[in-house]
Parts: sequence; structure tokens; C-alpha cells
Amino acid sequence: MAISRLKTGTALALAVTTALGLAACSDPGASAASAPSSSASAGKTFNLAPEQNRFPVQVSPEAAALVPESVKADGKLTVAVSPFAAPLAVYATDSKTPVGNEVDIAVALAESLGLKADIVPTAWADWPLGVESGKYEAVISNVTVTEERKLKFDFASYREDKLGFYAKRDSPITKVDSAPDVAGKRIIVGSGTNQEAILLRWDAENKKNGLKPVEFQYYDDDSASTLALQSGRADLTFGPNATASYKSQTDGKTKNVGLVDGGWPLKASIAVTTKKGNGFAAAAQAGLNSLIKDGTYGKILDRWGLTAEGIQKSELNPPGLPKS
Repeated sequence: MAISRLKTGTALALAVTTALGLAACSDPGASAASAPSSSASAGKTFNLAPEQNRFPVQVSPEAAALVPESVKADGKLTVAVSPFAAPLAVYATDSKTPVGNEVDIAVALAESLGLKADIVPTAWADWPLGVESGKYEAVISNVTVTEERKLKFDFASYREDKLGFYAKRDSPITKVDSAPDVAGKRIIVGSGTNQEAILLRWDAENKKNGLKPVEFQYYDDDSASTLALQSGRADLTFGPNATASYKSQTDGKTKNVGLVDGGWPLKASIAVTTKKGNGFAAAAQAGLNSLIKDGTYGKILDRWGLTAEGIQKSELNPPGLPKS
């Protein structure tokens, strides 16, 4: 394994923090470069204004009937969102209104249940205590389902957890989806993250098979990693797909050349997170499935460039990533 530590520490801004370990992709606030005030890109325009003109949603009587009395008593669904990483959630151009995919999902889910969404900006590290204490009735903040988290919380899945390989727009690299594809490549990755662990396993497999080693590159900020890729000092970046896709569509300088399950070789799910045993996760699952069925869910993902991470149906407490 060749390692180039241009700066020791966290990796490019598209990577997840070391503290999250193998549950990478869970903390958007630690991952993305700050979003521009507006975003128009090659074929994609993102609305970051406070006025969102969201898709209309019909109440699902079946889903609404599953909402526990303790949740629907005030007519609101209190949802914690971490607005620090576009396109998942970020502050709008007024610097105070959360917008993004997670916010749209929260608003649509609440409306499908006959409730009004009360979006609460929350530091990502604070959501577990907030849910356990009852401060938040749901968290929609790119939380990956793990078996350890399932001991304390219930989940209703709404997106696949994907990692993405991105290359310079004019790179000759067109496909990366297995170990041989990374042999001999110079790859920017986050130190201590799940994507690094995957890449280390692929590199070990390649060396066992006589293939060239990966050159691992680590950077402290997004600007440095972007310069390395664009100048040709690196071949690829490997990190959470959502934020990398947004950046690619915004600046048009990179292209996606491969998607990998966040829990490779296992699938990983992003889910609405709720208090253990209070019954709301079942209502959330039903509400999400009503949004999937009527097409609203697909429109929301397309709006934020996340169609590749869509699911066919929401699952209640899906298999989680094992404890590392």
C-alpha cells in the first residue's frame, strides 16, 4: 500500500469524520464543503432559496392511522435535521431556513401523516440524546442503520447508503466497481472512514493477486483535494456519494465512475430514526411507502440529484451494519 499523506488528519471535505468509524456517511455536517448561495450546473439547477415550492402531498389515511397519540397530539412532527451539507440539508440563501433533500422528505412525510413538519436544526452529534429524551420525534439526517443503533432506536428506511468514485471530467477512467479497477490508482480518501476501510480491503486483495497497490492520498480540506484531482496528482476521490454528486453537478469538473454500497460487501440503509418502541417508525414506514407509491418520493430525490440512491420500498428496522 503506497501512502501519500499530504496532510495528516481528516480527508477532503466530502469524507466523513474519523469519529464515525465504520458508520461512515452518517454525519453530513462533517463531510461537505459549504454550499454556494445558488447552484446552476451542467444540466442541473438547485433551488437554495427559502421559498421551495415543494410538491403537494395527500394524506395517507392508512399511514396516519398508525401515528401514536403521543406524536399527533399537537398536530406537529418534530424532526431534527442537520443543515450543513448540500444536497442533504443546508441553510438557504437567507442563512436561517433549512432546505435540501432531508428537509423535503421530512415535510412530505409529515404531510402524508396529516401532520405539520416542525424542522429543528440540530448538530449531528446531538440527535441521539434528543430522540431518547423525546425532544425530537424523528431524525432525518442521513443516519445509517447499524445493529448497534437498533438497540436504542427504531428505523424506517428512505435511501440507500452509497459511496462514490469521482474522476476529473476528462479522465480516461470510466468504471470503478471492484478491486481490480483501483489497482495502481492514486485515490483521495478520508482517514479512518468506512470508504478507507473498503479501499484497504480492495488493495490487500489486489496485492495478493499480484496487482499494483493503491496510492492513498489524504488531505485536510476540500480545496486541496480538488486541486490534486484537477491538476492530475490524483486519479480519483472516494467518499459519500450524495455530497460528491452535488459538487459534480454544481461545478461540472468531475464525473461519477462508480457507486459502492456504504457497507460493502453489505448493503447499508439511510433511515428515519425514531425512539425505540414508541410505534412511530411503523407510521413513518407507511408514510414513506405512500410517497414512493404516488411518485412524490422520486420527484424529491430527482430534485436534489439523488435518484441513484432511491429505494423501491421503505423497510422497518432493515438489516444494519454490524458492529466493527
